[in-house]
Amino acid sequence: MRATLRWANADLRAHRGQTIVSVLATAGIVASLLLAAALFSYATNPWERIFSQTRGAHVWLSTGADADVAALTRLDGVADVSGPFPTARTTATSGGVRAAVEMRAAAFEPPEVGTPALVSGQWLDPEKPSGIVLENSFAQALWAETGDTLTVPGIGGTRTLKVIGVAETAEPHYRPGEQPGVGWVLPSTLAGTANTADGDAGQTLGLRLHDPRDTDFIVQRAVTELGADQVAGVTKWQEARADAEEGYRLLGLVFGVFGLGALLAGALVASGAISTRIRGQLRDISVLKAIGFTPGQVTGVFLIQHLAMALLAVALGTGTILAFGSRIPGRVGEAAAVWQELPGHLTLVLGLPASAVLLIVIATGLAAWRAGRISPVPSARTAGTGTTVGPLSRITRSALGLPLGLGLSVSSTLVLGWRSAFPRRPQAASAVLRLAVPLLLITVALSVWSTMERFQEHPEQVGLPTALTARSGHNGNLTEQQTRRLLAGHPDVTGVHPGAEVDALIPGQTGTITLRGLGTDAHPYPFTVEEGRHPDGPDEAVAGQGLLELLRAEVGDWVRMTVGGRPQILHIVGRSLEPADGGRVISTSLDTLRDRTSAMRPDFSLLELRPGSDPRAVSAELGERVDGGLEIWEVANPADGLSPARWGIAGLVVVLALIGFTELLTTIGACVRDRGRDLLALRAIGLTPRRISGVVVVSTGYIALAAAVVGIGGGVLLSRWLIDTQGRLSGIGAGIAQLPSVWMLTGLGAAAVLGAVASALLPAARVSRRRIADSLSETL
Repeated sequence: MRATLRWANADLRAHRGQTIVSVLATAGIVASLLLAAALFSYATNPWERIFSQTRGAHVWLSTGADADVAALTRLDGVADVSGPFPTARTTATSGGVRAAVEMRAAAFEPPEVGTPALVSGQWLDPEKPSGIVLENSFAQALWAETGDTLTVPGIGGTRTLKVIGVAETAEPHYRPGEQPGVGWVLPSTLAGTANTADGDAGQTLGLRLHDPRDTDFIVQRAVTELGADQVAGVTKWQEARADAEEGYRLLGLVFGVFGLGALLAGALVASGAISTRIRGQLRDISVLKAIGFTPGQVTGVFLIQHLAMALLAVALGTGTILAFGSRIPGRVGEAAAVWQELPGHLTLVLGLPASAVLLIVIATGLAAWRAGRISPVPSARTAGTGTTVGPLSRITRSALGLPLGLGLSVSSTLVLGWRSAFPRRPQAASAVLRLAVPLLLITVALSVWSTMERFQEHPEQVGLPTALTARSGHNGNLTEQQTRRLLAGHPDVTGVHPGAEVDALIPGQTGTITLRGLGTDAHPYPFTVEEGRHPDGPDEAVAGQGLLELLRAEVGDWVRMTVGGRPQILHIVGRSLEPADGGRVISTSLDTLRDRTSAMRPDFSLLELRPGSDPRAVSAELGERVDGGLEIWEVANPADGLSPARWGIAGLVVVLALIGFTELLTTIGACVRDRGRDLLALRAIGLTPRRISGVVVVSTGYIALAAAVVGIGGGVLLSRWLIDTQGRLSGIGAGIAQLPSVWMLTGLGAAAVLGAVASALLPAARVSRRRIADSLSETL
């Protein structure tokens, strides 16, 4: 064991440069994976992030205005409180858009528990008595931003408030008809609203607990302490988390797949680097065997070496991120700082480095086991390992321009570079595969990015041809037809489609689906049909992927459902992309529903907008045109929940690029080593040092080109299958994938080849200046 350790130490010192590069590369990969994990956790755990940043409350209680909530602060298990905040529920209007709001009276200083995290603007200011701070989801529903104004009922009329800030909280988001929005105002502003004058006032209190698992017990004690008649509502942190994370499940799945892919790519790179390093030490292995080392001791030497290097690299990469990650400017540093407070942080910090060490140990063990079987006799070693390269073929000699022993042709560098890049099929295929895997994953990441851009820039191609949903206010003086004429009169509105939506029972009455009537026979709704055709006759409909799988139906089938106790039979003539309700939607024209149910009336209108129009500006102008107000909201886009993925995908591309660069350095090192051994032969046939350098550069370029073709081509095929499969499983339906442009893919391949060529220039120049005596000694 002492001899093994001494030789391992001597070998590492003899190859300081190679050891340092290997350690730094591994440390960089580990650090990049940890940063990517921080970004992924930051993006896929929005509620956890906000809860940690704002010191959120685990329980929110809505009580009567006279309830004595001071006793709740003394309950065992309550660590701190937020409030109580006097509240009043009312209706806010901004640009004609109305929504329910819970106005809370707050102090000039934000509360220490449940502190609203400002997205824009500022907190309440005594110099701005008419200011209001809106919760982010509520502000989006009102299309309101910092600086906008909104009106609320007040004593003696309406009162105008100015939005001075928008903030995020860990409470449930605004949901029309279910959960009111939240707005913070000064106590004097709250006292002037109509609801407080009518006695419809209350108060809200947040409780932060020592142990979140005691939530149900604390709620029971709080209700008992206050009295059930004083408690109007209870919101627990589990409900808020479920509400916030509902739209991020797909994002977590995407990042999980990419994370596993990055680990796979890192494992392949580590395996290739270790195998290449051991192949370059065949002479050293012969010396070890000659002085009496057994195969087990040879294997142990390399295991000890690479285990020590892996532990050093992992410690260096992990320590750097933990110590300096939060100091990185921008979103990355913010993610690294918040990540330490998120659940699962310790698991990832320990799991990722441990996985990296395990992969390196496995790869080293396999390569070291093969090294232990190598014969110490050079001739036997060459024959056994298949390292010899056969003679030049007739085609190769013709390409070289040497059939009569004349001078070298211009193609000699290219042909010899090709022969140098692929001397042995197994090793060449392995090098190409290891470099192709990062390129494949980068192509998949770019495809996901392009698909998200398709949802946002061309929603009409993915089942979202309309941008706004409008419903006239209950206090309006216009009929539905008059309202639609006013909506259609806006210059940016290109289509107004009346619609109705009801729940229907499936055959057997074991579940419900959504039955929609959209458009009319004269003005049909522009469904996005991926299979079949548009409905253009009586009783014809299109269905989403989720409904087809639920009913085990296909395009062309007739389906029967029950609506309000009456049967409804429709002929499915097409499969449409349906982002809503998990695709469990069947849609026909409104006229078809009216024929079956005379009482069916349109209760909303879907608006098509001119390309490039601003939905917020259109909704504000429409709200002002309709007397009595207009309930209007944006059609939900699945890509809105994936917007945080952009930073994560960008970080992933950087990680994969670093992994690919590490593999490229391994490939260049192998080419330089092989060309060093062939230096005597290359000079003997008349190659100048410049052409010898060219052979090394060209061989590296060929390998990168082959990897680019395999990786990008495979990535294109895999991307379409993965994205369409996810679309089918989510119910939207296959056909949503958008591949990157040809120019982007060409640029990716060109960047890989040019990067390989540029990285090989300096090592190639060094090998061409080596002495022939050194090259001769390496062949022995």
